[in-house]
Amino acid sequence: MKHVLTIAGSDTCGGAGIQADLKTFSALGTYGMSVITAVTVQNTQGVFGCQDITPEIIGGQIDAIYSDIAVSAVKIGMVSQIETIHVIADKLLEHHAKNIVVDPVMISKSGFDLMQPEAKDILIQRLIPLAYVVTPNLPEAEVITGMKIDDLSSMEVAARRIFEMGAKNVLIKGGHLEGTATDLLFDGEKITLLHSDRIETKNTHGTGCTLSSAIAANLAKGKSVEEAVHIAKAYITVAIAHSLEIGKGVGPTNHFYELYNKAGIWDEVKD
Repeated sequence: MKHVLTIAGSDTCGGAGIQADLKTFSALGTYGMSVITAVTVQNTQGVFGCQDITPEIIGGQIDAIYSDIAVSAVKIGMVSQIETIHVIADKLLEHHAKNIVVDPVMISKSGFDLMQPEAKDILIQRLIPLAYVVTPNLPEAEVITGMKIDDLSSMEVAARRIFEMGAKNVLIKGGHLEGTATDLLFDGEKITLLHSDRIETKNTHGTGCTLSSAIAANLAKGKSVEEAVHIAKAYITVAIAHSLEIGKGVGPTNHFYELYNKAGIWDEVKD
């Protein structure tokens, strides 16, 4: 079994962040480990507060993992402070981390700032060059590139700009566009478009976290970037299609639907 590390924030209601990452790793047959960067006050209705973990404790968590357990891939999610970004970058370089997937989480669906504005440039300088794959959605790609993105043509321009910042592969998620949900993958030479039907549901909490974690898990298992992204896209599509009606707001995706269904217990579980 491959071991995959998530470095991200905690989500109280379990639909995103560390909790979604660990569920995804497990669902895809890998062993999940975590370094917590922040504790959020959060439910399906929004994010209401955040307490950052100190850089010393973040660095200590990373050292504790790498001094003991082989790490096949790393997913980086919520990193809200400049000091947090620096310690993560320094430690991953020190430990020669591989298969790093960076999900540049900046703003929650409810509009809560998950990254200090001044930390954006440091993320671009320190983490994007470490990324084997970086997975911004359209608003995040707009912040990173400083350009408006409203169609596939501008998505391609943005992907090329982010690649020039040092990322080895760029996946720009097109879920914010109208019509078919199309993501764009750029590996420095080839553009690959990944299409899926748009699923009509409000329950999409944690989709970005889940997709990036699925990519990391598949990279850990030896898949190529294109294979890892295709498998992850299929996984999140099923998870959204069978999303869970939990809470009063935006419910989570269903990380374990395929496992429950194969075990013949989905009807029992969903009731």
